[in-house]
Amino acid sequence: MNDADAVRATALDYFEGWYDADLARVDSALHPVHRDVAAPTKVLRADTVGSVRSEGVTIDYEVSGDAAPTILLLPTWTIVHRRLWKAQVPYLSRHFRVVCFDGPGNGRSDRPLDHTAYDHDVQVRHALAVLDATGTDRAVVVGLSQACAWALQLAAEAGDRVLGTVHICPSLDICDGHPARVAAGSSAGLPPSRVPFVERNPIEHWAKFDPEYWAGHHEDFLWFFFGMCFPEPHSTKQIEDCVGWGLDTTPEVLAAEAGGTRPGRRAIEQWCADVTSPVLAIHGTHDLVSPPSRGRRLAELTGGRFVALEGSGHIPLARDPVKVNLLIRDFAMQLGAAS
Repeated sequence: MNDADAVRATALDYFEGWYDADLARVDSALHPVHRDVAAPTKVLRADTVGSVRSEGVTIDYEVSGDAAPTILLLPTWTIVHRRLWKAQVPYLSRHFRVVCFDGPGNGRSDRPLDHTAYDHDVQVRHALAVLDATGTDRAVVVGLSQACAWALQLAAEAGDRVLGTVHICPSLDICDGHPARVAAGSSAGLPPSRVPFVERNPIEHWAKFDPEYWAGHHEDFLWFFFGMCFPEPHSTKQIEDCVGWGLDTTPEVLAAEAGGTRPGRRAIEQWCADVTSPVLAIHGTHDLVSPPSRGRRLAELTGGRFVALEGSGHIPLARDPVKVNLLIRDFAMQLGAAS
């Protein structure tokens, strides 16, 4: 067995069996469950909506609720906007003051095409600008995937502004990623994604994670990527939502963002060593984007708590919102009582 075959065999070990629920998805789509319709409820509207100029970019934010402590829900990769938190804001704002914002490149914020607008340090400064603009002295900071690096640096270098951090499926370079992503080859000749037809894509489709591919196949990449984000059965609605949010930006923006700087392993490990506030790491056991070993390692390096969500993928806040909401609530309540 050559090196390429060995990597592929290891990758298959990761992915084998994690899409076995595809038939259940199809059955759900063909035989929807009918429920009695309850009386209509009011749509939650933010108490405050505003914007702030940060690093030459307009960043749009909203505030809901007024109970201490404040929870700051960070944006994540530019491929989605703050509607990603739609299952968290209504619940958490009943117990806390919740601030969320659109990062540069999507939602109601500006869409710069200069890659420096998406540098890691710039993203951290956007978060601080939003805290200042909303009059927030300290907050419980919650990040998903890429945003966990921003939350980590905030806790390490602006500890007076951070009560604690929640890291959901962190994409942090503190241990190796999935072999399938590392081994991805050329996207030439790959067929369109089968996710719109409630089917799965082979692991070779990770080759589509490439700005050159996005330029001519933006929507196809979105279907592929969010299919990988949601390996759980009955995730059609979540996938469709995310594809729609991804279409609210452009492949040119995604390519610019891909050119932004990222922290290396040494910097991340130093931030972990410098963090003094409590840390909660949450990771889906079936995350096909970033392996759960990263969440576990983050908890080890920071002395934090690690929670594995059995069967969950990369975005459990959308697929298992009750579990995630209760974990965030309990964590924030403990910090609020301590402060």
